[in-house]
Order: sequence, then C-alpha cells, then structure tokens
Amino acid sequence: MGTDEHATALDNERSAHVVDLPGFLIDATPVTNEAYLRFVEDGGYQRPELWDQGGWEYIKEEGIRAPKHWWYQPEPHSWWTQRFGFDEPLNLRAPVVHVSWYEAEAYARWAGKRLPTEEEWEKAASWDPQKGTKRLYPWGNQEPTLAHANLDQLAFCAAEVGAYPKGASAYGALGMIGDVWEWTSSELYGYPGFRAFPYREYSEVFFGPGYKVLRGGSWATRPAAMRNTFRNWDYPIRRQLFVGFRCAR
Repeated sequence: MGTDEHATALDNERSAHVVDLPGFLIDATPVTNEAYLRFVEDGGYQRPELWDQGGWEYIKEEGIRAPKHWWYQPEPHSWWTQRFGFDEPLNLRAPVVHVSWYEAEAYARWAGKRLPTEEEWEKAASWDPQKGTKRLYPWGNQEPTLAHANLDQLAFCAAEVGAYPKGASAYGALGMIGDVWEWTSSELYGYPGFRAFPYREYSEVFFGPGYKVLRGGSWATRPAAMRNTFRNWDYPIRRQLFVGFRCAR
C-alpha cells in the first residue's frame, strides 16, 4: 500500500508498506442512481436503524430526504436533478453523486453491505494477483486517456457505469478512477515512516477522527493528479463534492 515515489506523490501517500487483508468482495461499479433510488423509495431517510447516530441527527436537522440536487415531480420523469443550473431527468445508469459519507454508509447498511476500507479500495484498484505486482492505475501503468477514465473536466458529468471497460482493474472493478470520488470507511492517518512535506499543515493536522478518506477522483479532476495511491479526505457531512461510493462485504 502507498508508494515510495517522491516526484509527484504527496506526503500522505508515503511510504510503501505491506498490508495483509482478509478476503473481501467489492462492487464492480459505484452505486448507481437507480440502486440508490430504491433506498430512497424504501424509506431509507426515515429509518433511524440504518444510520450512524451522528448521521441521523444531521439529516433530521437539515431536512435531507434525498441526495443533493434531487427532487420528485410527476410523470413522465418522477425524479429529476440539477446540473450546473439546468434541470434534467435523473440518469438511472449514472453513479449517484452528491451524497455524504453518512448517506453512503446508511445505503450500504440497507443493502446488507458496508463501505470498503481504503486498504480494500486500493488493493482492488491496484493489485495484479496474476503478476504479483502493483499498478499505478487500475488498468496498468499507462497514463490516463479518454479510453480509460472520465477525467479532466471535459464531460461536465459522470458517465454511465461501465462506460470505460478499458479502465478496469485486474479484479474487474470499473470506474475506480474518474467519474466520482468514492467514500471509504477509513479515517485519515499517517502511513509507517510518514514525513510531512512540504509543510505539516498539508495533511498531518487532519490525521485522526473526523475526516473520512475519499479515493479515485472525479470527472472534474485533472489526470496528472490521479493515481491509485492518491488520498483525499473531508468531513462526513460533505455533499457538494462530486462524490459517490461503492460497497463491499
């Protein structure tokens, strides 16, 4: 896990170290709008047993009943969303976006699953079990192109899941880089041998409880920033990010 590379990798990606993970299953794609809609229509936002206590208090206080920018209106299209100020029918095949960590965790519990740890996410994205080596990107070591991933602010939205088969990891996981950032269950921490660079406040001050790790980048992320080891983080209440999730068990 992680890397010893110094030219582009940031301090929280270093150093490379061995992690031995128990077996796990991870979804081949991020959760879609269609799948998440079933959670919404099954009363997911009204069932406290599905929510972390802090998450339940948060959605009740804010009056949240669906992902950010979703709303219901009569047929022919029951659910709509807003993208850059324009209203459009919800694309059921696209990954759900603009959900908080609390919403992602509640959905996973409803589905009988859980969020992956960032260790599991990175293994699914980077490890090649046939060669016993680690990949820089899910598809290999070739830099991202439009054939591999939806990046670089060009599409103005996430693509439908499965739209980039050439971007699959060795395990067959799709969309692990691009389209939407993905919540993990992990809080940000320093790897063994961590050394702050270029200044302590870049990442070290965020280690510990409070910040959840995000992986994979989104359609709005520049390709030069992305790789399997890149770590992002934010508060679990954040919904304005281009963020979704996939589940594990």
